[in-house]
Amino acid sequence: MQATELVKKINAGDRTALAQAITLVESTKTEHAEIANIILEQCLAKKSSSIRIGITGVPGVGKSTFIEAFGKLMTSMGSKVAVLAIDPTSTISKGSILGDKTRMNELSKDPNAFIRPSASGESLGGVAQKTKESIVLCEAAGYNVIFIETVGVGQSETAVNNMVDFFLLLKLAGAGDELQGIKRGIMEMADAIVINKADGDNIKSAKSAKTEFTRALHLYPPKENEWVPQVLTCSAIENKGIKEVWELISTFAQTTKEKGYFGKRRKSQDKDWFIGHVNELLKKHFYEQQKVKFDLEPLLADIENNLISPFKAAQQLVQKHLDKKN
Repeated sequence: MQATELVKKINAGDRTALAQAITLVESTKTEHAEIANIILEQCLAKKSSSIRIGITGVPGVGKSTFIEAFGKLMTSMGSKVAVLAIDPTSTISKGSILGDKTRMNELSKDPNAFIRPSASGESLGGVAQKTKESIVLCEAAGYNVIFIETVGVGQSETAVNNMVDFFLLLKLAGAGDELQGIKRGIMEMADAIVINKADGDNIKSAKSAKTEFTRALHLYPPKENEWVPQVLTCSAIENKGIKEVWELISTFAQTTKEKGYFGKRRKSQDKDWFIGHVNELLKKHFYEQQKVKFDLEPLLADIENNLISPFKAAQQLVQKHLDKKN
């Protein structure tokens, strides 16, 4: 299918065409990359009034259940929801389960929802390398609420924070880290902390956790956008507190747009996207050179035999192939 024809179908909201375009974007084949670039350029021209929401939390916190409840609320209110769910890739088998459509069974059947699981690959922060591009494609297809669900394994969540408007941290009550405030960096990035599974016997501990996290947030410096992060409780399985989370995000979007921070952040993220893509292209181009491939193997053998340090070997390889005289 030609790129222009695919773009027309994406703009018309065709989910199959959207899925095909994301597959092209995620492909490592050179011929696919050329088509993907054309599609992205044309899709970027379409204006969108979306809200991009990043959601993270440790495994077992209920991210998928929360997103399904949240997504169903959004579609019931007339929004179109896209979920870009990142599954961890095994460092051993290189495989990934990609089971989010199974975990979000009801939402996956909703005609106004699109769920795309992707493998995190070797990227840090639980974000697939092409997540940013996938966001652009989803917005071109008319999806105005975009969820990015991260692996949530405590690596670097900076990657997802740099491509969303609102960063939400899901927590469990009684997990033992209320006072520690988990990793400081994630706490500082969070625009809201939501204590999930606040139901049954957990209600009391959830309220206690809310108090502790609220106190912890006061210790952090004010955000540049003047937003004061808040702590809420919810029960995704009982569908309680979800509407309040959306109301908070809506307030955030309205406030930051009025003060000019919303658009400023989007522009800053586009610059970061550019730098990231340059780095990716340079790395790809470097390793694809036959001369680099030829010199790489002997150096790896020398490292294995303790004949040279990894740092010295890396320096030698890069200097040799960046030297204009060669």
